[in-house]
Amino acid sequence: MPLIDLDLPSPAQLRGGWAAFAAVCAARGWTDSAYAEPDRWYFDDGGGNWACLRFHEGGRAILFGHDHEYSETYFRDAATYFDEEETDLLADAPEWWGFDLDPAPYGDFIGFVYGWDGTRWRRSAYDKSDGFESVGLLDGCSINGFQQLADHAADAPGLNGEPPAEKAMAALVAADGEITSELLAAVTPGWDIAAGVAAARKFRDAVLR
Repeated sequence: MPLIDLDLPSPAQLRGGWAAFAAVCAARGWTDSAYAEPDRWYFDDGGGNWACLRFHEGGRAILFGHDHEYSETYFRDAATYFDEEETDLLADAPEWWGFDLDPAPYGDFIGFVYGWDGTRWRRSAYDKSDGFESVGLLDGCSINGFQQLADHAADAPGLNGEPPAEKAMAALVAADGEITSELLAAVTPGWDIAAGVAAARKFRDAVLR
């Protein structure tokens, strides 16, 4: 069956929000919630659900992850473990989609695999819910507003129990990883600003298209 096109933001469009979320999390000491390595970005919702974006040559990328409650697909080891019929998340996909599909460090199973060929996202054809929406990556990356970013920053001591200003959060996302101490301090005053800035800057290492 032909692959299915997906209406999702490109890696470049995800970067600003993902880096902002990582900065807020790192500033408050949650260094495993969202972070970047030179060839991959990680996202964890804190409840056992996660996503990982891994980059390949030629501007390509793979986005994969799992929701332990809502992923109804059973791929590879999950099919064996749960004694369920396997959903082949790589059916009719290019060979490079299957390189380095390692769910560590967040989990044992994979619920979705999406491929970015440099111009569009696609997935294999299947009818089951794969858990992507419930993982909350788009909310974490501020694609659907700033609520999740505000929730993670709300305990900052300098905010006195108030959420950060939406203008400050928008500026943090718009910095596209080039976050300054001043921008982050406007969202998480009283936390470790240097750690947050360093976490955000690592999202600039990957080559995006």
